[in-house]
Amino acid sequence: MTFFIAQYPLPIQKTVLIRNKLMLRFTLVVLAIQVSFSAFIYYFNVSTRAQRFEHRLGTSATLAARLLIRPGKLETGQLGTLRRRDLLTLANEQISIYGPGGELRYSSADDFDQAPYRARLAALGPGQQVAFGLGGRREAVGLGYDHAGAPYRIFVSADDQLGWARLHQLGLLLLLGNVGALALTILAGWYFAGAALAPVARIGRQAGRISATNLGRRLPEGNGRDELAQLARAFNGMLAGLEQAFEAQKSFLSHASHELRTPLTTLTGTLETALAYDATLPAARESLAHSLDAARHLQSLTTSLLALARADGTLPPFTPVRLDECLSQALEYARAKYPGRELRLAFGTLPDAAADTDVFMVPGNAELLTTALLNLLDNAGKYSTGPVLAELGYDGPTVLQVRVIDRGRGLSPDELGHIYEPLYRAPGALGRPGYGLGLPLTQRIVQRHGGRLALASAEGVGTTATVWLPAAA
Repeated sequence: MTFFIAQYPLPIQKTVLIRNKLMLRFTLVVLAIQVSFSAFIYYFNVSTRAQRFEHRLGTSATLAARLLIRPGKLETGQLGTLRRRDLLTLANEQISIYGPGGELRYSSADDFDQAPYRARLAALGPGQQVAFGLGGRREAVGLGYDHAGAPYRIFVSADDQLGWARLHQLGLLLLLGNVGALALTILAGWYFAGAALAPVARIGRQAGRISATNLGRRLPEGNGRDELAQLARAFNGMLAGLEQAFEAQKSFLSHASHELRTPLTTLTGTLETALAYDATLPAARESLAHSLDAARHLQSLTTSLLALARADGTLPPFTPVRLDECLSQALEYARAKYPGRELRLAFGTLPDAAADTDVFMVPGNAELLTTALLNLLDNAGKYSTGPVLAELGYDGPTVLQVRVIDRGRGLSPDELGHIYEPLYRAPGALGRPGYGLGLPLTQRIVQRHGGRLALASAEGVGTTATVWLPAAA
């Protein structure tokens, strides 16, 4: 198992692309808001202009009725002091008045096409006012006017040159304003995107300086509150895990090389001595016996190391496993290994459905779980002089608990801090068989099954190993 961290600088082109994307999105959002607001303002002014000009045309029609129809000037055909152009106050204004019979009584321009007006005579009732267009920018208003019981129809049309000029100015102003705002938005987006990505760039530069030789370095966490701080904390947590894994790997390789070297040296030395000096069959047999012991020791150690590597590797899919059967099988193996030791099985707290045969089901791998429980029983039998108790029960409605209790010499707090290190052996274990791989292997098996292992020990009292595993749903 080898870890390697390469030192690659942060790809600047990628950062630029992210900056461009942020700037583009920011610009598009602001531009959409600007265009929507400008369109609303322009549409509002278009509607206001049309209403205002319609009101002015209606006022002109009402004024013409009061000046021409009420005094009866149209009946006599005499305008008096009024002239045709006196009633015209708007640009290109034209006024037409139709009598009760639909005949044209008055027109401010003789060459004006009256067809659009005549088409609306029948639909225009007394007191009604309608607005319509005459093509281009010329607009008209028709007004139904009742005088002395006689219906008159008054039509006024004109060009709203001032209104359209103001709309043109407003459109030009909005266009120039949007263009200028767009330029400012691009600059602001570029600045703010750069400012937002600056902490990311710092994290990238710091991460580029971290390698396998300086895993102790950490990334800056900024203000400690925003998402970048959370990212930095997560990265620092990963670095801490990697640093711990590297240290564990160094320790494991150091201990493994030492442990493997001893039986290999013994085996090689014994064979070399036998080859050089053993001249009789009894002497050769004795050398072969020593060599066989060293080979078996080497095989056992290699098997343990492979089991530890397997627990760290990919496991087959979990299936429902009866934990009580795994514990019973582990107890059988332990009794066979320690025939003079009392190994007892007891049951702790059980759920209400204790009569159910599947009460001790857990998802997992039966072989690995049996190995883990056997390691705990093996340690208890190896270091305890009294009986060993294995207790199976529940710790809560969905958690199974296995406790292995011995009455051995116990462990000191310093020893408890190292028991999960591969190939570590407490001072009291020296001279006893074993390689310091049982508890690390058990811990990893339990963790791979979603559980937890804890040891409580007191010197001169004994040790209690507790395993918690999630019960099958």
